[in-house]
Amino acid sequence: MIRIFGLSALVSAGALVAAYFYGPTSSLGAAQAVALVLILGILEISLSFDNAVINASILRRMSPFWQRMFLTVGILIAVFGMRLVFPLLLVWATTDPRLGPVAALRLALDPPTDGRPTYESIITAAHPQIAAFGGMFLLMLFLDFVLSQKDRTWIGWLERPLQRAGRLEQASVIFALIAMLVTAQFLADDHNRHVVLVAGVLGMLTYLLVNGLSTYFHIEPPDEPPMAASLDFAGSPARNAGPGPAVQVAGKAAFMLFLYLEVLDASFSFDGVIGAFAITADPIIIALGLGLIGAMFVRSLTVFMVRRGTLDQYVYLEHGAHWAIGALAVMLLISIGHRIPEVVTGLTGVFIIAAAFLSSVYLRRREDSAAASPKVAAQ
Repeated sequence: MIRIFGLSALVSAGALVAAYFYGPTSSLGAAQAVALVLILGILEISLSFDNAVINASILRRMSPFWQRMFLTVGILIAVFGMRLVFPLLLVWATTDPRLGPVAALRLALDPPTDGRPTYESIITAAHPQIAAFGGMFLLMLFLDFVLSQKDRTWIGWLERPLQRAGRLEQASVIFALIAMLVTAQFLADDHNRHVVLVAGVLGMLTYLLVNGLSTYFHIEPPDEPPMAASLDFAGSPARNAGPGPAVQVAGKAAFMLFLYLEVLDASFSFDGVIGAFAITADPIIIALGLGLIGAMFVRSLTVFMVRRGTLDQYVYLEHGAHWAIGALAVMLLISIGHRIPEVVTGLTGVFIIAAAFLSSVYLRRREDSAAASPKVAAQ
C-alpha cells in the first residue's frame, strides 16, 4: 500500500506546500489556499473513482511499456493538459482569439473590475457545450456496456432487458441520439440549443472514432481476463505476475488504447474542472487540487486495482463503474439546464461503486460456501 500510494502522498504534500506559499501572492491567504487545494483534491478523487476502475479494466490489457506510458506521460496530460491548459484554451477560444492563452492566464490571476467578462464567467458560459460533449461520450461508453451480451449481470432485472434491446443494430447510437435530442429540446435554452447539438454530436463521433479504431486494431477484451496484473507501484512489470502476450496488446493496438484512455480521462475530468469553478476560479489552485492531488491518487488507485487483480476478485466492480458512468453522463446532460451540486455528483458514483463492491463480496462468500459444502459432506 505504501509503495503504491507513497508517491501520490508525497506529491500531495508538495501541492499543499506550494499552495501555502502561493496563497499570499494571490488574493487568497495561505490557509485558505491550502484548504481549497485539499477540498478540490477530495472532490476529484470522489468524482473519479469510477474512472480508476475503468482505467484498470483497460490498462491490464496493455503491454508493460504502454502501461508505463499511461502512468507517466498520461499523468502529465491529465495534470497539465486537462486541469490547467484546457481551461485556458477554452477561455481563449470563446473570447477574442487575439487574447492568447498567456493573456487568459493573466485574466484568471487578475480578474477585471471594469465590467469585462471574467475567467470564471467565461468558463461557466461554456458549460453547456462542455457538458454535452463529455456527457454524450460517457453515455455512449455506458450504453455499449449495458447493451452488450454478458455472461454475468449485476442488476439482472434491469440489465437483462437492456441486453435484449442491445440486439437491435446500432442500439447504443439510437438511444444516445434520442437522449441528445431530448436534452437539446428540453434542457438547453434557445441560445445554446445549436451548440449543445453540435457538441453532443462531436462527443458521439469522438467515441465512435476511437472505439472504431480500437476494433480495427483488434483489441477487444479477452474472454478470460488475467487473474493477476503486470504493474508494480511505479508502473513497471511485476516480478511475480503478469499475463502473457496472448492477453496483452502492444504496438499500434496499445497506442490506440492509450489514446482511448486519454480521451476517456478527459471526459471524466470535465465535471471536475467545471465543478471546481464553484469553489475557486484560480487556475493554479485548480491545477494543484484537481491535478497534482486528485489525478495522482486516481492513478494510484488504478495501479492498486491492476496490481492486486481487484476486478477479478470483485466481479461486479466493473459493472458498478459503468453504471456510475451512466449516472455521471445523465447528470452532465441535466446540468445543461439545471445546476447539480458537486457533492451529489461525487457521492452518486461512490455509492454505486460501494454497492457493486458489497455485491461482489456477498457473491464471493456465497460461492465459497457452495464450494465448501461438498467437502464437508464428503467428510
